[in-house]
Amino acid sequence: MRLVLIGLTFALVSGSASAQQPATPNPGQALKTFASSADVAALAAKAKSERKEGQALIAQPILQLAPYNVSLEYRVAVANAALHEKEAELFYVIDGSATIVTGGKLTDEKRTNAENLSGAGIEGGTSRRVAKGDFVMVPENTPHWFSAIDGSVTLMSLHLPRAGSAPR
Repeated sequence: MRLVLIGLTFALVSGSASAQQPATPNPGQALKTFASSADVAALAAKAKSERKEGQALIAQPILQLAPYNVSLEYRVAVANAALHEKEAELFYVIDGSATIVTGGKLTDEKRTNAENLSGAGIEGGTSRRVAKGDFVMVPENTPHWFSAIDGSVTLMSLHLPRAGSAPR
């Protein structure tokens, strides 16, 4: 009986000790599902330092958890307009300001891949000025374009696939 109690006590203590041990994290996992404000600031600084002369924008991944991608976009000039056929796009202005046009029709439309179109700009649509702290949700199949950049703008961009269209 004494051996059974000693064995049971050992098992409970061992189980308790191992339950308190932190799990070994997957090295890439934290970077895919969490980014601190310092991480985002470092990405913004990296984008500014790596931008080449004449390059309108630099995009870098912040978080990735399929099918969702969160990117940092650092823009200093007007780039192409876009239309995503199967995903909405959410923008959050981290710093700076710009003018975004949504709706209307892409000009000089070109297919960039199976689900996205680009264009030189947009005819028509609704223009609005956005600044630090603002959010803009662009529905799927909606042309969007940053038609003016006030010096520079740093954005968080989250692509939101249509339910049922995301790979599983």
